[in-house]
Parts: sequence; structure tokens; C-alpha cells
Amino acid sequence: MKIPFSVPLIDADVIAEMHDTLTNTRWLTSGPKVKALEDEIQKFIGNDNALCVNSWTSGAMLILRWFGVGPGDEVIVPAYTYSATALCAMNIGAKPVMVDVNEDFTINADKIKAAITPKTKAVIPVDLGGYPCDYDSIKKVINAPEIRRMFTPDNERQRMLGRILILSDAAHSFGATYNGIPAGKVSDATVFSFHSVKNITTGEGGGIVLNLPEPFDNIEQLNFLRIFSLNGQNKSAFEKNQIGNWRYDIIDQGLKINMPDLCATIGLAQIRKYRNELLPDRKRIYDFYVKALSQYEWAIIPPYKNGGTESSYHLFLLRIKDFTEEQRDEMIRIISKNEVGVNVHYMPMPMLSLFKSKGYVMSDYPVAHHLYKNEITLPVYNGLTEEQLDFVVNVIVEAYMTVAGS
Repeated sequence: MKIPFSVPLIDADVIAEMHDTLTNTRWLTSGPKVKALEDEIQKFIGNDNALCVNSWTSGAMLILRWFGVGPGDEVIVPAYTYSATALCAMNIGAKPVMVDVNEDFTINADKIKAAITPKTKAVIPVDLGGYPCDYDSIKKVINAPEIRRMFTPDNERQRMLGRILILSDAAHSFGATYNGIPAGKVSDATVFSFHSVKNITTGEGGGIVLNLPEPFDNIEQLNFLRIFSLNGQNKSAFEKNQIGNWRYDIIDQGLKINMPDLCATIGLAQIRKYRNELLPDRKRIYDFYVKALSQYEWAIIPPYKNGGTESSYHLFLLRIKDFTEEQRDEMIRIISKNEVGVNVHYMPMPMLSLFKSKGYVMSDYPVAHHLYKNEITLPVYNGLTEEQLDFVVNVIVEAYMTVAGS
């Protein structure tokens, strides 16, 4: 039995929606399907603003640019995450300051506090695997009087906020909740990913949601970001294409990161049934793994629910108790030989050549390395049958017994 690690959902609804785009609306770049997807995101989260862009990285860069982050500034990020969390800051000239994580894979608030300097402009917590960070602890740090006094604003938006910006890397957590609050309503700004392997996909893509405090007007700021995502152009191509509506202006030096309708079409077909069908199905898969693997003392089950905090069930981050990196890698070799696709999320950034060349050292982040060295990510995607899941578990167990026995 061959089981890939990830398979995007392309079903009859997606095909029908794409057929409608190509034969009825007949518009390929940003237009009515993007607007419809943004409306569905707002409805799902329960807020009044959403902006679709062409990737998570672009969306995060847009928010940092909007806040005026640039050369000489620092952005705090966890060492245990995908590189885009740091690259969004580096791409606009800012310096990522890496800190260690907690045992649940989320950023350590105490480490954030220790890393803050007068140059710190933003912190990017990562909901790794779809499990939300401890935002109350993060906000307590950011709002502490001594930390607010240290903040040095360089522009009007920074003066309006009066503190470090909290930008959620919610690439994995669309559909998650924190203390009963939907992801997207917890931080100042949230960026989701709709990449091909995500719970909802547009192939490539991302979504921005604002939750800025007063005196900000979130809709006003979102409308500016929409222009900012179109090279600073105050009309989209769709709007300019309407008869007699050709005139436009460039009001700021923006980026070109809008999502096209072709991509939004796929996500639109999926999000309409996400709450009632797709998300519960992912939870079913997760529950199967939890029940099947909890009987083994060597299987460390990832966090997924705690009171009102619940994962989006994006990744199942299994850890193998007391295993070394070499033993974990041997397990993956055996699992792969049995045609089950697994992965590792992630190689901590200080292990990667780019970041090593910039002076980041893995030994500075012991918890991140401790989590990474024995982590194996299991397949979680819509449509996996119980027979397939049972096969995955059996292959995992047999691979452990083979490696542990040797």
C-alpha cells in the first residue's frame, strides 16, 4: 500500500468551481473569486476584514513593510519554524532574532522578553502544526511597562500602536482556536498560508487578517494594504477593465503580491465545506493516531487540545522518546521503504546553511534541537481511510521496533 505524505484535495466541487471561473466569470487574476474567498474567510473567522495574497511570505513582508520595519530593526522569531518566518524580515532588511521554544513547539515568552531591545519592532509567534501559541503570555511580555518604555517608534503607525507588533505566523492554524477565540482574532495581524499542503489550498497563496487595537480602523488599514499589495495602485486590473474606468494612481511604493482568481477558485470550493466536512475529517485522522499510538510509551503525542485551545490538525508531530537523530533517520528510511510518506517539521533554522553563515548557532536553542532530533510528521489529509491509517501506524510501530531492537 502506497501512502503519500500529502495530497491536495481536488474533488468535484473544486473542478466545478474552476469550470465556472474559466467559462462564466472568465477572469484569471484578482477579481470576483478572490473577493468571494475573502468574504468566506471573514465569515469563518467572524471578523470584518481579509486580504488574499500570493503567499504567506509575501503577506508577512507586506505587514512588516506597512508597520515601517526595515534596516536596523529587529524581529523576534522562534528558531523552530520554516525559514519563511525569518526570511520575511530579512527580505526587507531587518534582522531576525531567534529564540528558543517550549516543549509544545511554540515560542517561549520568557525567551522573547530576554531578546527584546530598543531595536525590536515585531515578534512573530508560530502556531506550529496548527496548535496556537500561548498568546496571553506573549501579550503580557509585550505590554509590560518596562518593555513598552523600551519601544522606539519611527513612524506614525508605530506611534499609534505604541509597542512591539504581534504578527501571528498562522500558516498552519486556519481553523484553530485559542481560549475559544478563532485564529485570526488573537494578534494585531495574522497571516495564513494556503499553500498546496495546507488544510485549505489555493496552490500558492496566503491570507491577511487584522485585529489592531484603537485608534486603528482595521478596514481602513486593510483597504490600504490591498492597494499596497498591487504596487501601490489604487485600482485592481479587474476594476480598471470595467468600461470607462481606466484612470488610476500609484499612491505608495508597494509590492506586487495579489492572489489571482485561478488560485482563489480552488480555495473557495474548499472553504465552503471546511467547518462541517474537511476540518472534522482531519480531526478524525488525528484522533485515530492519538488512540493508536498512545498505547506505546515511546510515542510522544503532539499537543492538540487544551480547554478552549484547539489545533487545526494540520500536522501530526510525532516524537520518539529517547531517540537520537540517527535513530529517527533510520526509522524514516524503513518507513519510506514501506511506501509511507512521512516528513520532519522542521530542521531548526540555525541548522541551515544560510543562517549558519550569519552566525546563528544551534547550541543556543537546546529545546528546538531536542524536539527536532526525534520528530516524525505523519500524513494528515482529507480522504485517508481507516485502512490506510492502520497501515501507517503498523509501519511506524514496526520501524520503531526494528531500530530500537538493533
